[in-house]
Amino acid sequence: MRSVLTWKDKIDQCVYDLAFKPDGTQLILAAGNRLLVYDTSDGTLVQPLKGHKDSVYCVAYAKDGKRFASGSADKSVIIWTSKLEGILKYTHSDSVQCVSYNPITHQLASCSSSDFGLWSPEQKSVSKHKSSNRVTCCSWTNDGQYLALGMFNGVISIRNKNGEEKVKIQRPGGSLSPIWSICWNPSREEHNDILAVADWGQKLSFYQLSGKQIGKDQSLNFDPCCLSYFTKGEYILLGGSDKQVSLYTKDGVRLGTIGEQNSWVWTCKVKPDSNYVVVGCQDGTIALYQLIFSTVHGLYKDRYAYRDGMTDVVIQHLITEQKVRIKCKELVKKIAIYKNRLAIQLPEKILIYELYSDDSSDMHYQVKEKILRKYDCNLLVVCTDHIILCQEKRLQCLTFTGVKEREWQMESLIRYIKVIGGPSAREGLLVGLKNGQILKIFVDNLFAIVLLKQATAVRCLDMSASRNKLAVVDENDTCLVYDVHTKELLFQEPNANSVAWNTQCEDMLCFSGGGYLNIKASTFPVHQQRLQGFVVGYNGSKIFCLHLFAMTAVEVPQSAPMYQYLDRKLFKEAYQIACLGVTDADWRELAMEALEGLEFETAKKAFARVQDLRYLELISSIEERKKRGETNQDVFLADVFSYQGKFHEAAKLYRRCGHENLALDMYTDLCMFDYAKDFLGSGDPKETKMLISKQADWARNINEPKAAVEMYVSAGEHLKAIEISGDRGWIDTLIDIARKLDKAEREPLLLCAHYFKKLDNPGYAAETYLKIGDLKSLVQLHVDTQRWEEAFALGEKHPEFKDDIYVPYAQWLAENDRFEEAQKAFHKAGRQREAVQVLEQLTHNAVVESRFNDAAYYYWMLSMQCLHIAQADPVQKDAMLAKFHHYQHLAELYHGYHAIHRYTEEPFSFHLPETLFNISRFLLHSLTKDTPLGISKVNTLFTLAKQSKALGAYKLARHAYDRLQGLQSPARFQKSIELGSLTIRSKPFHDSEELVPLCYRCSTNNPLLNNLGNVCVNCRQPFVFSASSYDSQSLRLDEAMDPMGGEDPFTAKLSFEQGG
Repeated sequence: MRSVLTWKDKIDQCVYDLAFKPDGTQLILAAGNRLLVYDTSDGTLVQPLKGHKDSVYCVAYAKDGKRFASGSADKSVIIWTSKLEGILKYTHSDSVQCVSYNPITHQLASCSSSDFGLWSPEQKSVSKHKSSNRVTCCSWTNDGQYLALGMFNGVISIRNKNGEEKVKIQRPGGSLSPIWSICWNPSREEHNDILAVADWGQKLSFYQLSGKQIGKDQSLNFDPCCLSYFTKGEYILLGGSDKQVSLYTKDGVRLGTIGEQNSWVWTCKVKPDSNYVVVGCQDGTIALYQLIFSTVHGLYKDRYAYRDGMTDVVIQHLITEQKVRIKCKELVKKIAIYKNRLAIQLPEKILIYELYSDDSSDMHYQVKEKILRKYDCNLLVVCTDHIILCQEKRLQCLTFTGVKEREWQMESLIRYIKVIGGPSAREGLLVGLKNGQILKIFVDNLFAIVLLKQATAVRCLDMSASRNKLAVVDENDTCLVYDVHTKELLFQEPNANSVAWNTQCEDMLCFSGGGYLNIKASTFPVHQQRLQGFVVGYNGSKIFCLHLFAMTAVEVPQSAPMYQYLDRKLFKEAYQIACLGVTDADWRELAMEALEGLEFETAKKAFARVQDLRYLELISSIEERKKRGETNQDVFLADVFSYQGKFHEAAKLYRRCGHENLALDMYTDLCMFDYAKDFLGSGDPKETKMLISKQADWARNINEPKAAVEMYVSAGEHLKAIEISGDRGWIDTLIDIARKLDKAEREPLLLCAHYFKKLDNPGYAAETYLKIGDLKSLVQLHVDTQRWEEAFALGEKHPEFKDDIYVPYAQWLAENDRFEEAQKAFHKAGRQREAVQVLEQLTHNAVVESRFNDAAYYYWMLSMQCLHIAQADPVQKDAMLAKFHHYQHLAELYHGYHAIHRYTEEPFSFHLPETLFNISRFLLHSLTKDTPLGISKVNTLFTLAKQSKALGAYKLARHAYDRLQGLQSPARFQKSIELGSLTIRSKPFHDSEELVPLCYRCSTNNPLLNNLGNVCVNCRQPFVFSASSYDSQSLRLDEAMDPMGGEDPFTAKLSFEQGG
């Protein structure tokens, strides 16, 4: 830190106080009995203000800049406007010692020797409060809520806005340590209000609003007359009997002297929001100084250490943005950083720190050594085991214990020094002198090595990563690059103030100057972009730039130098540059250029960066082909062009190397059929057909079926054309194709017929089958479409298809409930088994559904079917005749039971009682063994009992009721059966003679209840019953004639009428 005098003036009176207008343009001085208004820019007196009759002790400006106030020994306070006009005046009972404006409400506090007053623009009168002692100074808090009063007896009184005392602080010195100056810290970042107090006990102290002291009193060794903060509260100014203004930190650490004077300093203030300080003295001197805070810092790779707040050191990791702070509590003069070492020079010592661990991300430092000695040096450098001090022309190498190991004396002033690495305790230093000489010094070697000497003074130096090139910035702002070994000047660039080599790339450096950042690769032209500040480091794609007091890491895409290498087809070098940091678009461009240059290794790595699997697969396939012995570079390049979309260039290359088929495949794969036809010209017809077929495939895929069909037909791909037309339902197209096809082309014609059937156009299908002579398919078509007449006609002409027609026909009839016709159709088709199965199923269904008359008819038909089979097949004759008699018997039973079922289930009977009586007797005599499905003995006995009782067959009725008692009867019959059983006992125990059956063969009367069944008890002649009344018929048979033996069984008829 150093101060520069901006302007100075001297007047005849003592300057007791001063105040800046908030915008910093005006300076108001209290001098004698006048106020002097100065222009702060050049120190000219703008105007003196008269209004007081005695010495003016104090002056203060309101925060809004609209007015200021002055207090005088004449006991008055005058309010002035910013236009320098007095607008209000009020008085105290004693001389006014200090005035202060509230920063929020603009309330004015004015203090005298015996009281203090509070005035605000809204009030007409001044609110005054008595004071126990002389008030020497006052200050408002930042929020304007409290006013601190410093008194001559060493007491500090903190009051609220209404003047009521809230806190009282008693200084240890009492009246021997009068409070002479107080000020609240204006910083908004502090959590608590902090009051700085300077007393004539020569102490500087700090207090909280609660009255609690912060830290200990700090000795000043002079009587302080004035104390003020910088605008942001980071520093404190103190002046007094030591005849100078001193700069302190906000914690009270002395940093240095701003300006020495010839008399006591009564007042000093900081120009708002600046580093300018004005001083007012006892002898009337007024001086404005500019404070220049130099940057104290050090950089090693991505670690940057800098001074903060004059007493702290902050180490920043420029990549991760981590920061760590070291509080030194003294003025930091120099900083040096190298690897894991950090050196900090303080006024009376040098501290050496080291990292806790070797972790590259570790940011925790610990003290390694302390050199307790004061050193004056221009530059400080730290190595692994040494520190290097630069003093004008001399370099000293000290151990960490302060022992000087060696010293180097230079020919000229040392302008630049930098550690360039090396083994521990043997590091190399790069040194630049004012006379243009550049040296390399090793810390373990007394002899310096002259690298080169140039005509101009050195400002900045850096050496490339391989130590082969040296970059120098001279006093003429020129960047010069030399070959270290040959001393040859490789190139030079103007407008440079600092330079840095890229630590990851030998041929890249950057330099700054004129508000621009310049990046240079090899000997290519410089690439520029705007950048404020100084370049101090270059690592990969990050450039470390120091602007004002801040170090920033600027991410710079390395696109420009990469393209410079690409222009010269230096793909490997371009890849190295790209690795430092370029955009995805740049990576892709590098990959494409390398691929076109057939530099596959570089292209593969570049495509891997952008994760382009398509091109990686291409490169992999080319490498495999190269391994198999392919060497034609034109083919490889044509493949690359085709992948890039440069199809015509690829086709030309394919043709040049004799691979026209690859060009055709490329065009067809891309559906560029017009280009393919142009490329093919009037070539092989086979190739032309193949091309048309592929074009049709493409049209099909893009949902252009009409065009696809036409192209398939022209290419002879009839199956595909038929498939598309059939799926789309285009009948006309299918007809056209089918009629144009030759009958020898069976497969496409069959496919046409299939689609005709599917699309419900059997006529065209039949035409197609006839065209190819496929009669079996034609028969199947008629059957599938149920066009039976055509099928029968075809069957007549071609008997071999009889089964193919009649069997499906019978099945169709059965499915449509035309079972009898189905049975006949099966029979006609020679499928006797299926015919019998149909009748059996019909009979079973009729019985289950209580359609007993139908069941009787179906059993009769079954019997006749069995008779036909027996007649046709001698092998099955006996079995079929047995079945014939069985089915005849069942037909008779179900025919009779039909009447019984209707009598028991329906409310009215259609039969006479005699008929029902005969039927029930017939059934009862026939059911001697097993009872067929569906026939109920209960219903039969119930009918017999009822009709027997009605006709006078009481004995038979009693027998029937007795049998019913032993059977499980339905609930609806129970009451009738029980009543009948009782009433029948009142009847005679005999049957009416009129009902007794007579055998017409032997004239024997048979009992109504015959244990032998339906035969005569005497001659065993079977009774023959009428199918309508079931009465015995007067049928006379010859005794010698066997009932079945003399007759041909195939002429037998069922002796009742269906539906009786």
